[in-house]
Amino acid sequence: MKFLVGYQQKSFSGLVEEIINQRKNVAEVYFSWGDFPNGRNSQSLQFNKTPWEAQEKQEEDISIISQAGIPLNLLFNAMCYGRHSQSRAFFERIGETVDYLSSNYNLTSVTTTSPLIAKFLKQNFKELDIRASVNMGIGTTEGMDYVKDYFDSFYAARELNRNFEELNKLKNWCDANGKKLYGLANSGCLNNCSAHTFHDNLVAHEAEISEMDNGFAFEGICGKYLTDSKNRKALLDNTSYIRPEDIEYYEDIFSGLKLATRVSPNPKKILMAYINQKHSGSILDLLEPNHTGLIYPYLLENKNIISEISDRKLKYTGFEKALIRLEEDIC
Repeated sequence: MKFLVGYQQKSFSGLVEEIINQRKNVAEVYFSWGDFPNGRNSQSLQFNKTPWEAQEKQEEDISIISQAGIPLNLLFNAMCYGRHSQSRAFFERIGETVDYLSSNYNLTSVTTTSPLIAKFLKQNFKELDIRASVNMGIGTTEGMDYVKDYFDSFYAARELNRNFEELNKLKNWCDANGKKLYGLANSGCLNNCSAHTFHDNLVAHEAEISEMDNGFAFEGICGKYLTDSKNRKALLDNTSYIRPEDIEYYEDIFSGLKLATRVSPNPKKILMAYINQKHSGSILDLLEPNHTGLIYPYLLENKNIISEISDRKLKYTGFEKALIRLEEDIC
């Protein structure tokens, strides 16, 4: 299995160097560009850099990645582009950006949530693989069929990750229609989250929101939900992540597995855990979002989680054994 790794700019993370070292295991590196809204926070806002500093650093890094022969994937995966969503100027800017990146770097694919962006890119950049974002939540063959003229590949809805019967339906459809199927390995989001779309829209508009005198902060429903000890079992039952030890089950299903690493404090740990197909310590340390702080002083020890295949589904059990109180462990 090869992995799709998210680019980030933290200089101390050593991620770019590790990607180069592990290039045989990396299918591509995905990244956002400039101030285009995307599915994660702005790089310049997140890492306290000016837009020019962030841009310069990013170009240095993607040049290194390109020279190593690793393909690049550009993200236009925001849930909303506001008033620009259908404007000519917006598509001209997208076209100029894609033309620049594909001419100067090893850009081979684009991931988007917008059927209009996908249509535009299919018409003007036929050599690129246009991929439907996991944020679209496509979990049925009908959902793929509706937009098959716009996309060359698809991310499966994260909620299907442990359901092999449904994943194989998507895989068979993709094979029959000349498409590819990908998955997201380490989402920490709760399945079928009622506030997921709302939260993704807030992220897309973060630049505008940051300019306002805001009355409330919103950091996701999962935080409050998982702080309640009665709901902690949801970390096994109501999540979609795939343990590194279980990657073998997906070799014949996905063309590659996406690793969410763009905001993690330790992206190298995530990459190496999945490459080595093992992890010792809290499974939450590998997820985005990372819920480690929400269950402190407990951690969820990955080695104690039991993987079971039943009714063509992957199930994780052993929550009580996996939940370890840190003070007791230290003593």
